[in-house]
Amino acid sequence: MSAQPVYPRVSIAFCTQCKWLLRAAWYAQELMSTFSTDIGEVALQPSTGGTFIVTLSTGPNEDHLVWDRKAEGGFPDSKDLKKRIRNVIQPERDLGHVDKHGSAEGLGAAKEKKEPKEKIEPTDGAVQEGAKTGGPAEKEEICLDCQ
Repeated sequence: MSAQPVYPRVSIAFCTQCKWLLRAAWYAQELMSTFSTDIGEVALQPSTGGTFIVTLSTGPNEDHLVWDRKAEGGFPDSKDLKKRIRNVIQPERDLGHVDKHGSAEGLGAAKEKKEPKEKIEPTDGAVQEGAKTGGPAEKEEICLDCQ
């Protein structure tokens, strides 16, 4: 017997190769803290290939793409994610201080793309210098799909 999904349902598909579990979990707790019982479920879905996609389901076969890291050029601010979800499930809802700094952005609305931050290129394809500490090089798997 499988449990029926409870709507609205947010799913966050994240790349395990990029180690984005903590990021996905943080977004999930932000959404649960803001929307509480107005969201029926938040699901974390492990994936690969640089995936970070947030989807909102409001019913069977009613899926809304909220955020796609590859299409948007990066990760969302939590306020942008909250606004996009609010605009679908409760457009009249006031998000407090989140709404005080500009108008709410709807799903699919044009958004300025953020300039990518400076990348630290690997020295030989498998070893990346310790950028934060300036310490010795650490072995790190580099997901080519994630770049």
